[in-house]
Amino acid sequence: MAYLLLVVEPVEQRGQRTQEEGREAYRKMGEFAEGLKARGVLRAVESLTSQKDAARVTSVDGDARVIDGPFAEAKEMIGGFFLLDCETHAQAVAIAAECPAAKWCTIEVRKVGPCYL
Repeated sequence: MAYLLLVVEPVEQRGQRTQEEGREAYRKMGEFAEGLKARGVLRAVESLTSQKDAARVTSVDGDARVIDGPFAEAKEMIGGFFLLDCETHAQAVAIAAECPAAKWCTIEVRKVGPCYL
């Protein structure tokens, strides 16, 4: 089964780190991803840049509305994701608990499936 681990971090967190601290966090996450790859459970992984370069798009009656970041009302942002192949939900949760980022943010575990479930 496919599970998505979403790295949910406080918006201000990256601005509070030094560049060296940020690079160290990124290195730890890269090592974690390599370990998942070696275990044969990693499908995909990506880090995302901050919300300052993001856009939110909605469509109302065919009229697209775009809001450019940063988003003042946002307290958290998705900092990246891991797409995994796991036997069970418990396995996905256990892997999330191993993630280095769980020490400084929240890892949300979501099963991949249709939106009507």
